[in-house]
Amino acid sequence: MSVLTNDAYREFRRDLHRHPEPAWCEFYTTARIVEELRERDLTELHVGRDALSTDDRLNVPDDDELAEWERQARDDGADPDIVDDLSGGYTGCVAVVERGDGPVVGLRVDIDALPILEAEADDHVPAAEGFRSEREGFMHACGHDVHATIGLGVLDAVLDSEFDGTLKVFFQPGEEQVAGGKPMAESGHLDDVEYLYAVHIGLDHPSGEVVCGVEGFLAVRHFLAEFAGEPAHAGARPEQGRNTVQAMAAAVQNLYAIPRHADGPTRVNAGLVGGGTATNIIPEESYIEGEVRGATTELADYMSDHADRVLGSAAEMHDCEVDVSTLGEAPSATSDAALADVIGEVAGGVDGVTNIVESDDLGGSEDATFLMQAVQDNGGLACYVGVGTDHPGGHHTRTFDVVEDDVAVGIDVLAGAIRRVAETRP
Repeated sequence: MSVLTNDAYREFRRDLHRHPEPAWCEFYTTARIVEELRERDLTELHVGRDALSTDDRLNVPDDDELAEWERQARDDGADPDIVDDLSGGYTGCVAVVERGDGPVVGLRVDIDALPILEAEADDHVPAAEGFRSEREGFMHACGHDVHATIGLGVLDAVLDSEFDGTLKVFFQPGEEQVAGGKPMAESGHLDDVEYLYAVHIGLDHPSGEVVCGVEGFLAVRHFLAEFAGEPAHAGARPEQGRNTVQAMAAAVQNLYAIPRHADGPTRVNAGLVGGGTATNIIPEESYIEGEVRGATTELADYMSDHADRVLGSAAEMHDCEVDVSTLGEAPSATSDAALADVIGEVAGGVDGVTNIVESDDLGGSEDATFLMQAVQDNGGLACYVGVGTDHPGGHHTRTFDVVEDDVAVGIDVLAGAIRRVAETRP
C-alpha cells in the first residue's frame, strides 16, 4: 500500500488540478512535485535542464508567454528557487531511488494540462468541492494531475518496501502537444532502464478495471504551415497580390485528399486555419496548424511526406511561399506482453480491482512511445497501463473528472508490478 494516506494524495492532486499549466509552462506543477520529492529519501533528483535533452524541445512558447506562466507560478506560492531552475520553459523532473543491485525499472507519468475552460456546474465535483481550475481557459481535462500523483505514490510505496533495484520516475512535461517525450527520452536517463511502465487514468474504462497492456498507438506529427504572399488592393489591383488564403484553402482541400494506405489506418486534420487582415486586402499571410497520423511510424511518415508535398504544391499554384515546421511528434509503439502479464498478476490482488483486461487499443497518440521505444531499442521491455475510472465527461472535455479512490488503485497496481519485476526479471 501507499505510504501517505489517500487524503494526502487527494489534496496533492487537487492542488495540481487548481493550477493547470500547458506544455513547457508547468512551473507550478513541477515545483510542487519537486517540493514533495525533496521530502523523500532519493538517491538523485534531476530538475529542468538536467532532466531533458534541451535541444530536442519542440513548440516552446515565446518568451512573453513563458514569463507570464512563470509569474503566475510564483504568485501562487511555488518555491522561487525551483522556479528559477525551470526558467525558460525547462520543466519536468526525474526522481531516482537506488535500493540494491536489482534491475533499473522506470515509470513515466505526464504532468501538463489542456487549453479548455473547466465546467462550473454544481454537479461538477471540482467546482462543487472548491478545486476547480483557477486558471481560466485551462484545465486538467485528461487526468495528468492524477498521473503525477500516482507517480509520487508509487515512489513512496517502493521506498517503503523491500524493493531490490533502481526506480526512476519520469515526470514528463508537454505530452498534450507530443513535444516532451523525445527530450526526456533523449536525456540519457533512459539509457540504463531495463523495464519501463507508463500509465493513463480512464481511457473510457470504468472504475475497478485495469488494462494490462494498451496498444493501438498512432504515430503522429503536428505541423505548422505558414504561407507568405503579397498584399494588394482587393478591388483596384487584385492581380498585383499573391493570395495566401487561396493557397491555404487549396492545401486544406488536398490534405484531405491524400490517399488512404492499404497497410493500415491513416489520419489527417487541418485543425487550425486562418489568414488575412481585412476584406479589401489580398491576404499576405495565412497558416494551417494540422496533424497527420498512422497506425505505424512508417504510415505516419507516408502521410507526412504527402502532406509536405501538398502544402508546397498549393503554395506554388498561387505563387506563394510556404514554410513548414514540426510542432510535435511521436512514434508508434507496442506493449511487451511479459510486462503486461505482471500487471495482470498483481492487479488481481489489489483492493478495488474488479476486472482485468488483457489489452485494448488507445485509438490516439501518446509521446510516452518515445520513452518506450528508447528502452526497447536498448533491449529492455516497456508497457503502457490503463487504470479505469468513472469519469462523467470524456477526455478533453469541460466536465472531465475522476473517481479519486482510483488513484490508490493505480498506485498499488504499479508499485506492486515494479516490485514484482525487480524480483522476477521477466
